[in-house]
Amino acid sequence: MGFWLVLYLAIHLLTNSQAALWIGDDGSGFVRLVNFLEEIPYLQVVETVLIGIPLVVHAVWGVKRALQARCNDTGSNGHTPSLSYSRNRAFTWQRLSSWILLFGIIGHVAQMRFLDAPTKTPSAKGERFLTKLNFDEGLYTLAPRLHADLFYAPDIVDARFALQEMDSLALQAPRKSNQFVPETEGKLAEIQEALQEKAFLEKLASFSLKQNQVVAVSKTPGTAFLLMVRETFKSPLMAALYTIFVLAAVFHACNGFWTFLITWGLILSYRSQKAMLPLSLAMMFVLSFLGLAAIWCSYWVNLRY
Repeated sequence: MGFWLVLYLAIHLLTNSQAALWIGDDGSGFVRLVNFLEEIPYLQVVETVLIGIPLVVHAVWGVKRALQARCNDTGSNGHTPSLSYSRNRAFTWQRLSSWILLFGIIGHVAQMRFLDAPTKTPSAKGERFLTKLNFDEGLYTLAPRLHADLFYAPDIVDARFALQEMDSLALQAPRKSNQFVPETEGKLAEIQEALQEKAFLEKLASFSLKQNQVVAVSKTPGTAFLLMVRETFKSPLMAALYTIFVLAAVFHACNGFWTFLITWGLILSYRSQKAMLPLSLAMMFVLSFLGLAAIWCSYWVNLRY
């Protein structure tokens, strides 16, 4: 389970880094990858089976191991060993990072999948994705480049008035017939378009905005998630918390990968274990770079204006 999650972490950080690394492309790589992932059939089932279940199993087993752990790399009171070797310190940090990850993953999933996640709704012009943002001047130029429309607090009020007017109009379906009637086709298309527009207005009107907030309406899920990532890392506090979270995840994954190779009998000799350490450290460096780039460059470098 842990090895599978290491692979997922690498893919996840690689995807997120596309929001930041190619300066000037407005996160187009991130948008393409997210759009591709969002088009996977039965995505929620796939995420539950391939990510959710392994994560829960690994977390439960990890908490049990962390509670049983006896770290011995610190000072001794004369009754316990004091072994300040690198592998003993790695053992201790593996357990400490597991606690950071336990709470970090819960907060990450709650924020990105529920609290701040874009809302999907039909509209007369096709599917739309709505993201609530705190306004900043960079959105003036960024939103048009991303083909996103911004709605302010007065627009929400207008949407509610438009809904009231639509409710006062009777949309009556034509009589059913076994024969093709061109007028009926046009009438049904008009009703369907009106219902889709009503669904969009209902979703837009459901937002409660402060004066400094807007709703960004995007045509693709990738654009909506890109704006959500930008909004998250616009806050220095969130960027700092995610820095700790990512570094803990990278260390836990790479050190766990090294011990995985031993556990499964792939590196049993001292020479092979020593040879794998630089490779694990290199993997740790690359993943840390991808994760920190996404955190500190998505807004502050690539998507600020």
